[in-house]
Amino acid sequence: MNWRELKAQLLKNPEFKEEYDALEPEYRLLRAVIQRRIEKGLTQEELARRVGTRQAAIARFESGRANPTIGFLKKVAAALDADLEVELRPRELR
Repeated sequence: MNWRELKAQLLKNPEFKEEYDALEPEYRLLRAVIQRRIEKGLTQEELARRVGTRQAAIARFESGRANPTIGFLKKVAAALDADLEVELRPRELR
């Protein structure tokens, strides 16, 4: 069984799907950061230098194993020549 088949099977479980969906905003941000870093032709090491941190911190962040502060996210956005938008929307507007 490959990952896509396993994921499809797991998503049939309502509790799993709820938890999976709850992580979507974080993973959307991580995908956007990785995509922008690649578009800019930067390695994790180069991004780390621009942010003022170590490559390992960028790797943890991109893998979703870090809990970054807004300040860190602002530094990453600036290093990638991007804007950071944090938004709070009432659930009924989804």
